[in-house]
Amino acid sequence: MSLTLVTGSTGTIGFNIVKLLIERGRSVRVLVRDVTKAKAILPAECDFFQGDITSTAKVEEAMNGCEVVYHCAGLPEQWFSDHTIFDRVNLGGTVNILASAKRLRIKKLVYTSTIDVFQAGKSQEYDESIIDPKPKGTHYERSKQKADQEVVESMRDGLDVVFLHPSAVYGPGPRIAESVGVNDLILKSHNKDLPMLVPGGFPVVYSEDVALGHILAENAKCGSRYILSDKYMTLTDVVSQIYSQLSIEKPVPISMPVWFAKVFAFAGKALSSITKKNPLLSRGELTFLQWQAKPISKKAKEDLDWNPTSFEDGLKVTISQMKESRMIGDS
Repeated sequence: MSLTLVTGSTGTIGFNIVKLLIERGRSVRVLVRDVTKAKAILPAECDFFQGDITSTAKVEEAMNGCEVVYHCAGLPEQWFSDHTIFDRVNLGGTVNILASAKRLRIKKLVYTSTIDVFQAGKSQEYDESIIDPKPKGTHYERSKQKADQEVVESMRDGLDVVFLHPSAVYGPGPRIAESVGVNDLILKSHNKDLPMLVPGGFPVVYSEDVALGHILAENAKCGSRYILSDKYMTLTDVVSQIYSQLSIEKPVPISMPVWFAKVFAFAGKALSSITKKNPLLSRGELTFLQWQAKPISKKAKEDLDWNPTSFEDGLKVTISQMKESRMIGDS
């Protein structure tokens, strides 16, 4: 039976891809930095390989004998005190994957990109048709743009690649709370740790749907791009639904003015440069929340027969999992 490599298997997207591949009877190898921790998270059927995508040698060893590679590894955060880590991991790791894939003649690379590589004006709808030619405003976004460009270049050398572009992922996964995401908002809502909301919003997509979208795209033609997104929601709408499902009766917190959010993010960056701790609101997070553009998944729905779970249903499962794992209690 052919072997499939998954990078980023202990992240939300990779974790769900591994589970679904195993359920479908696939043989899966996972490249992980800590095998002991990974074994506590991932299915026992996995072939565990210790290594890191920033190591050229380890990447090639892990990929040897595989026919298909799902490259999901990367840094989704918007802030690190050492911003060069974005290029080392998101760009450099991808370059290593591509080089080994070409040398070993991998049959298919399924690459997890991001909606951030597309061009769209504030509050506009957009699809996969226009890649933004200009460098974007954060180190994270630029690292993903450059990585995406490297993947495009690899196709000229004969590598068969498909691109997936998830929006803000929420739902079941190994790390239940992600910065500025729905899961984190659930946790903060339950803990009464939401004095005010940041203005703006983001498009959402359920984690298990993202995994399915990747697997459905494996057989798509080379160069295909697919946005995976359910719908755009303001933070107020997200928190309102969270409050409803958690049976929280107090009013949803108000949104801070945009000017105050900008000052708050600027001050947080200055403080974090001293403390080396994550700011409560990074400028990158605020930029993303203020973009307010709306990705359209029409192509994935038509080509892949991909149908996203409604936010209401996905939220219900997510809250249930958080209760089962005792991250939150019954309200």
